[in-house]
Amino acid sequence: MHPDQRFINYLQHNDSRGIAEIYRLYADKIARMIRHNHGDEADAADILQEALIDIYRLSADGKFVLTCPFEAFLVTVCKRKWLNVLKKKSGSPVTKSLDDGFTFERSEETEASGHADQLEREMAVMQVLEMMGDKCRGIIKACMGKEHQEKVAERLGLTYAYLRKKKSECMAQLGKLVKTHPLFNGEQ
Repeated sequence: MHPDQRFINYLQHNDSRGIAEIYRLYADKIARMIRHNHGDEADAADILQEALIDIYRLSADGKFVLTCPFEAFLVTVCKRKWLNVLKKKSGSPVTKSLDDGFTFERSEETEASGHADQLEREMAVMQVLEMMGDKCRGIIKACMGKEHQEKVAERLGLTYAYLRKKKSECMAQLGKLVKTHPLFNGEQ
């Protein structure tokens, strides 16, 4: 675990002083990177906020362990998000200055990239989940929490056996859909 895990903890616990520290330390750097690449302050604020929300979601279950500096991870996530925006704009070229102001050791960059890959995969799975039918989406989301499945079944008005069967079917369907996503089938 990297000492910067504290930043992850700030996000997990919605620690306003800790989150303010994140903004104080990194907002200007992210804004500079975005501005140098055809963006403005509003774009930078949006990208940073989206990145922090995504990192929060990745770590919300408490199992995520940061193994590199938080700055390297945050910059990598923001950089990827901004590159996706630029790709969608199609008329805006991507310049090398996307790396300006950020120098990380090779190992830190590799680990940050690995964390960012994990985040992208999880976001893609959630994207695919949102495209599923209401029943399956509802069952899978209800089962994602820490609540025991017997309680989930009771809350959803289902028998425990039916919930287990239906969840298994829905997870199989989700697995098939995920395999068709460009991130998982090698098209990206």
